[in-house]
Amino acid sequence: MSSTETAQTLDDLLDQRWTCRQFTPDQVPRATIETLLRLAQRTPSWCNTQPWQVAITEGAGTDRFRKALLDHVPTATPAPDYPFPARYDGVFRDRRRECGLQLYDSVGIVKGDNAGTMRQALRNFELFDAPHVAIVTSEADLGVYGAVDCGLYIGTFLLAAQSLGLGAAPQAALASYAPFLRDWFGLPEQRKVVAAISFGYPDTDHPVNGFRTARAELDQVATWHVD
Repeated sequence: MSSTETAQTLDDLLDQRWTCRQFTPDQVPRATIETLLRLAQRTPSWCNTQPWQVAITEGAGTDRFRKALLDHVPTATPAPDYPFPARYDGVFRDRRRECGLQLYDSVGIVKGDNAGTMRQALRNFELFDAPHVAIVTSEADLGVYGAVDCGLYIGTFLLAAQSLGLGAAPQAALASYAPFLRDWFGLPEQRKVVAAISFGYPDTDHPVNGFRTARAELDQVATWHVD
């Protein structure tokens, strides 16, 4: 395969990938999940530390976890291992708002519908009905760079899922309840929760999966220094 063909393959995967927010109930075969994990394992990392570890659910394990999570969240206080953004200003606020409006519009939630907004937020903890979820953790001593490496891993995981015909949803929401996740999955205290990824086969007929977010133009994110 030529370099042009290789670049086109990557371009196609990047262009086709999207965040799935409704899955079919069909289980992904264990062999396919293992292929997905092997692909994600090729992710580069700081000094090749490969800090990521993943706890993965399937079958009844997903159902038990989903129920326990939904029971826990309404009365729990969020306690993420890594601080969430302090605020969204300027263009970051605008991009976040645009994405939110697209999401709400896709499922018929109008401005001011607080109950509808809350229901959609809770869909995170229902895992969007996914048959599987991966909890991605890093080693505490590796600090922010361990978390950055895990972010790279998540990116590779998402592209690998796309290449295998799977849908995936990276979720910070679950990381809000890191102590619960550590307890449920029997993780040691030094494993810090970075994010979760719900995954499975996408329900392409559901309207929530019908919108796509935009990307900024290069002149908004890159500056050239030539002198």
